[in-house]
Amino acid sequence: MKNKLLLTALTGATLLLSSFGAIGGNRALAAELIPAPAPAVATVNADPALWVIKDDDTTIYLFGTVHVLKDNIKWFDGGVKAAYDASQEVVFEIDTSDPQAMQSVVMKLAIDPDGPTLTQKLGPDLAASLDKALKDVGVPMAAFEKFEPWIVPVIMTGAVLVKAGYKPDSGVETQLTAALKKDGKTLGALETAEEQMGFFDNLPEAVQIAFLKSTIADLPKTGPGLDEMVAEWAKGNPEALDALLNKALTTTPELEKVLINDRNVRWADWIEKRMAKPGTVFMAVGAGHLAGKNSVQEKLKAKKLAATRIPS
Repeated sequence: MKNKLLLTALTGATLLLSSFGAIGGNRALAAELIPAPAPAVATVNADPALWVIKDDDTTIYLFGTVHVLKDNIKWFDGGVKAAYDASQEVVFEIDTSDPQAMQSVVMKLAIDPDGPTLTQKLGPDLAASLDKALKDVGVPMAAFEKFEPWIVPVIMTGAVLVKAGYKPDSGVETQLTAALKKDGKTLGALETAEEQMGFFDNLPEAVQIAFLKSTIADLPKTGPGLDEMVAEWAKGNPEALDALLNKALTTTPELEKVLINDRNVRWADWIEKRMAKPGTVFMAVGAGHLAGKNSVQEKLKAKKLAATRIPS
């Protein structure tokens, strides 16, 4: 299993880097665990893909996001900005506008205070590999002995990506949240934070450990892998995103079902119901959900709803 699995999770689950503020229960500790970011590079003008579903009195724009970006990526302009400006409501996967609420959910689900330690769960060989990987990214193993296995890949990957220049504050949802607050738009959410994090927390422990093991093995590829994904996102190339992201999940059908397919079905249901209500909505979800045979657009076809690509 390649670390593209984790990159799929990064585009499909907002929690993965929003949860940094909850590490150790506060942002001060999070800052100690995350290395200083790389210096900024030349500006990249992105043209990500955008779709629209509409009838006589309802318009829903469908936009694929990347939850963390480098601050040199400029995407909030052109057709995307026009669609946002035309919308009264912005809808995300989850509402991340309250960091304290996010912190509470992470601490509730990611900590196992009474169970075996992480080292005991992993066994000596994998624990030793994890300890080395954490040292390589400047994160202390001892800080995570009471954490569930699923959250550790999140923290390791986040540390690597921040070191590579990616910033949660530069992610699409963060920028849109700042804009909608300024503009007085309504913020909606498809899932709760607890529900979304529960997708990971409810995975069998063996699957969580396999997820961690894969992340350790491919950690050096994480930054370049996300660079490649962001480059295709910036070009508005969902076919290439499908090749990079969703096809990697075919080797782990349980994760594909939980993280992608089931959620896309529910989100298509949400769109169908929302089309019965007048208004204009800007719906922004992880780009991996809008690529491939299990995409939201494909689920909409079964409902006789067409998502039409808007030329960039």
